[in-house]
Amino acid sequence: MTGKIVSFPSNGRSAQGYLALPESGNGPGLVVIQEWWGLVDHITALADRFAAAGFVALAPDMYHGEKTTSPDQAGKLLMALNIAAAGKDLRGALSYLRNHDAVAPKKTGVLGFCMGGQLALYAAQEHPDVVDAAVDFYGIHPKVTIEPARLKPPVLGHFGLRDESVPTATVEALAEAVRSSGGTFEIHQYDAGHAFFNDSRPQVFDADCARVAWDRTLAFLGRHLRD
Repeated sequence: MTGKIVSFPSNGRSAQGYLALPESGNGPGLVVIQEWWGLVDHITALADRFAAAGFVALAPDMYHGEKTTSPDQAGKLLMALNIAAAGKDLRGALSYLRNHDAVAPKKTGVLGFCMGGQLALYAAQEHPDVVDAAVDFYGIHPKVTIEPARLKPPVLGHFGLRDESVPTATVEALAEAVRSSGGTFEIHQYDAGHAFFNDSRPQVFDADCARVAWDRTLAFLGRHLRD
């Protein structure tokens, strides 16, 4: 870990997250949203990795200190998440980056995995004034509804063809509905299952698919946050 825990305002209270800065000292902002496990080492390592790629990366603690390695407990934490409050935490994180001296140009993106992928879409939908681009890695959350006509920032999505929790037909229907409403939703599908990008879980990690998704993500974020 090369970053640090920071606090930021969120709807009249304080929230926390892990902030990692690029070696250059500045770059566009990127909010990195956790999976259902919480703000675990895998997510802080990803924030470091995005910082190494030139972004000011902030991973907000969506569970406010709780985390787990148990799928059953993770499911309970996911379902207990107050979506409206989570949206305010995400706006707080985005605003924190937007006002951070190291963020230049003053653009901010949002990116997430599993639960975080769906929350990335939600943040883009609810807060388009502070989201310049969104990346969704196999997003799912039964309590988060995405309204295609309100998803205005450009979106990149990565999905596994063998992911039973996020059916291909659902992915393609959402992308088409966003496009029909005038938005941009670029999707890529991989011969992999759910959580194929998570290199801390060898039972699901797919190195080849993850490498391609990483390269596509950096290219997409570069187009929308740097140019």
